Amino acid sequence: MAVLAGTVLTTAAIGNREELDNIVSMITPTDTPIYSMAGKEKLSSKHPEWEIESLRSPAENAQLEGGEFDFETQVAPTRLGGRTQIFRDSWIYSGTQQAVDNAGNQEKAAKAKMKAGINVRKDIELAIVTNTASVNTDPRFMGGLPSWLTTNVSRNSGSNGGFSSGDTVAETTGTLRTFTKALLDTVMQSCYTNGGNVSDLVVSPYVKSVFVTFMSDANVAAFRYAASTSGKNTIVGDADIYEGPFGKVTVKANRVMGGAAATARRAYLLDPDLVKWGSLRPIQEAETSKTGDSEKGVILGEGCLKVMNEAGLGVVADIFGLTAST
Repeated sequence: MAVLAGTVLTTAAIGNREELDNIVSMITPTDTPIYSMAGKEKLSSKHPEWEIESLRSPAENAQLEGGEFDFETQVAPTRLGGRTQIFRDSWIYSGTQQAVDNAGNQEKAAKAKMKAGINVRKDIELAIVTNTASVNTDPRFMGGLPSWLTTNVSRNSGSNGGFSSGDTVAETTGTLRTFTKALLDTVMQSCYTNGGNVSDLVVSPYVKSVFVTFMSDANVAAFRYAASTSGKNTIVGDADIYEGPFGKVTVKANRVMGGAAATARRAYLLDPDLVKWGSLRPIQEAETSKTGDSEKGVILGEGCLKVMNEAGLGVVADIFGLTAST
C-alpha cells in the first residue's frame, strides 16, 4: 500500500533521540485580539443576514395645543449579510513515529492537534483584518473588516468598499502616510458624531510604537509617577490608553496584522458590541477514518465576521504599518 503524501516518518523526524532536551518552546505568537474581543454567535446558514437602522436627526419639536396628529414616514431597515468561510489545518504521523520515544512528544499527533487549533484561530484573525470582499464561490470568502468600513474613515487617496448587492466590496488602497494623533482624533470625532462608542484601537506592532510618540505632543499630558524608594529610575516608553477629546481607547498591538504590509496599513477603532464572530461550525476536530498505519487528524471551523453596524466603527487607513517607509 502507498504512504499518503505528507506523512511524517521517523526517517524525517528530527527529535527522535534521547540527548535532545525534553522541553521544546513554541515561539509562535497566539494572540488574536479582534477574534477574541468579538462576541460569539451560533449561525444556522452559510449566508447569515441581519438588519440595521438609525434614528432620525434631532429636530425642533413644538406642537400646537389641540392640534391633529400627523405621522412620520418610516424608513425600512437596511438588510446586510455575510458568507461563511471554512478554515482548516491537519496532520498525519506514522504509527511508528507515534510509538517511539520522542523529545518532548513534539512530533506526535496530540501536539499537532493543539498547534492546529492555534493555527486556525490565527488564520481567522488574518481573515478578519484582510481586505477581502465576500463572495459566494467555492471556496467561499467572508468579507474582511476593511471591506465593511465606509462611514468613519480617513484615507489618503484610497476609496471605500462597503456592502453592496448582497456582498461586501474590497476597499481601494491609497498612498501610505505616517500615523498621527491628528488622524486618530479626526476618526474618533467622526465615530462619536455618528453615535459610536469605540473602546479599542487595534494596530500593528510598529504603529503601536508610533502611537507611543504621541506622548511628546504638546497637547498630551505628561506621565506622573511616585518617586522610587529604591533609588532606581525608570525610562517610560510605552502607553496603552489614549484619552482624547472624544473618548478613551485601549491601544492593542496585533501581531497578525504586523505580518505583512497589506494588513499592517490600517488602525481600527472598534466597539466590541458591533463586531461579532458567527460560527456555523465551531473550531473542532473533524472525524477521520483510519486507512493505514498512521494517525491523522483535522481541525476545522466555519464562520464569518458580522459587522453589526459599521457606522459605529472607524479606520485610519493608508498608514505606514511595518516601518517608517513601508
